Amino acid sequence: DMIAGPSEILILAEDTCDAEVVAADMLSQAEHDKMASAVLVTDSKRLADAVSAELERQIPLLPRAEIARESIDNCSKIILAESMTQAVEISNEIAPEHLEVCVDNPFAYLPQIRHAGSIFLGKHAPEALGDYFAGPNHTLPTSGTARFSSPLSVDDFIKKSSFTYYTQQALEQVGEKIVRFAEEEGLQAHGKSVSVRLEKGGTL
Repeated sequence: DMIAGPSEILILAEDTCDAEVVAADMLSQAEHDKMASAVLVTDSKRLADAVSAELERQIPLLPRAEIARESIDNCSKIILAESMTQAVEISNEIAPEHLEVCVDNPFAYLPQIRHAGSIFLGKHAPEALGDYFAGPNHTLPTSGTARFSSPLSVDDFIKKSSFTYYTQQALEQVGEKIVRFAEEEGLQAHGKSVSVRLEKGGTL
């Protein structure tokens, strides 16, 4: 159910961020693949312009410059938001694989973040930290699937069952609704399995 690739990064950055650092973080994903996506969302035009200039300076210095160039030109963008609150809303809409919250107080924004594969909090937590050292599983949802799926974890390897128990009284309260659903689907035997219980009441 989870699409794992091409690689993505979205960086939420405020005006206090260092443009050289933000551009380097964008390129850390852009060098992966020509289809990789690197997105900056900020409320600072100064930072947006400075990061754009930094990308142009840094790309030619990379051994994988050709790949990074195509990723930045065709699959990446810098989005100027009206506020950091709007920036978070944009991030939730995109639902990125990797999300860097590159701000002075990242925990203030964390409750607003609903959709992201792996979240890196603060100015000292680059995505590469998660790649090589920090520990969270790095099989992550991409292409917006973080809206409904999660990083690979031990939960994916655990077999589970669900349990349902209703008393006679509980079934009587909802039974007619179940029968109606079954009849709408044209599955009369489903409905009968409930209605026969309602008819028998306490004699079961």
